[in-house]
Amino acid sequence: MRTRWSSTAELRLRYATVDFAHAVFEYPLTIAAEANPFVLPDGQPVDEQALADAPDAAVRMASLRGVDAAHLVLADIDLSRCLFAGTVHLDQVRLEGTCSFDSAPPHTHWRRQHPIRFTQRRTLAEEHHWRASQATAVRGWNVAVFDAGHVGPAQLAPVYRALRKAFEDSKNEPGAADFCYGEMEMRRHDRTGTTRAELRLLHGYWMLSGYGLRASSVMRQK
Repeated sequence: MRTRWSSTAELRLRYATVDFAHAVFEYPLTIAAEANPFVLPDGQPVDEQALADAPDAAVRMASLRGVDAAHLVLADIDLSRCLFAGTVHLDQVRLEGTCSFDSAPPHTHWRRQHPIRFTQRRTLAEEHHWRASQATAVRGWNVAVFDAGHVGPAQLAPVYRALRKAFEDSKNEPGAADFCYGEMEMRRHDRTGTTRAELRLLHGYWMLSGYGLRASSVMRQK
């Protein structure tokens, strides 16, 4: 946290969770997961026996809040728990390889004898936190971690919009569609910056066609 990078750098990591909240990147920085064990100068691989109990060698990002992401490249990073609200120039971040996000709860849930099914899509950790905090939340949304702060739809809509642009620039159309859907969902749930007329329009657009991104919106969560 709060580190400053004054030259071009590349971080290749294994078995790591990193927190770059409020870091300053003056030059391009690449953070990448290394698929194979590191090799020592004598040609021998690094002994990873002490890490044998770890679930995998993945690299997980905990937070990018307060970061200017214009010079940032992420490659094969697990972003399922990453906090993005407050990141600047997030639309310019480069996502390479298989950067992964969390997803909406699977299966059908029941509320007052009515079925609820969520559209399967990539989701932000902060949407999980917000939905889990609602009185009508169903199981499957992850509660906020300690010190994650409170972020709602008004703050998350521009985050989804920026990441949609990042996916579009990387020619990842399925990812862009997921984040476009997330943006529309956050706008539909925003009760502070969206007019009643726009809310009605968004609700109808969602009900009829899943914002033009899904063939059917039957049983989707309101």
